Amino acid sequence: MVAGTGTAFEVAASVRDPELPVLTLADLGVLRDVTEEDGRVSVTITPTYSGCPALDEMGADLRRSLLRAGFTSVDVRLSLSPAWTTDWITEDGRRKLREAGIAPPSRLGPRPAGPVPLNLTPPSRRVACPRCGSHRTSEVSRFGSTACKALRRCADCAEPFEHVKEI
Repeated sequence: MVAGTGTAFEVAASVRDPELPVLTLADLGVLRDVTEEDGRVSVTITPTYSGCPALDEMGADLRRSLLRAGFTSVDVRLSLSPAWTTDWITEDGRRKLREAGIAPPSRLGPRPAGPVPLNLTPPSRRVACPRCGSHRTSEVSRFGSTACKALRRCADCAEPFEHVKEI
């Protein structure tokens, strides 16, 4: 490793999510494990969902950042179990989303073991506007700029905003 560039975990934790660049992979909770031995690094990530289109880019960004930091070999592994949940987004990540005008997901709490249930009807959750804090918001589109976000509008400040959907 090049002196002064940080540990492998610090470098990996600073990599930004390609779809939500206000968050790092650590903020998003997809960074699961980083091990380092003799300049070789193994990084384990869990995708937000199995068909996540940003997965290849996350791996490439991790490799590029760690190699640039002086590590000689980088292996990025996927772990699908346990399945990622929006509850893994850190408090700092939730704050960063609000500051960027994106409503963070509500916390879902513990889930029973087993497959993640598929629910085709949108949840009827109250979502606070990240700009004015009002709960008088409505869903405009179930999908925003990415599959993990919905487009909403605030009835009080009339601003549209994205909301990270609960998974």
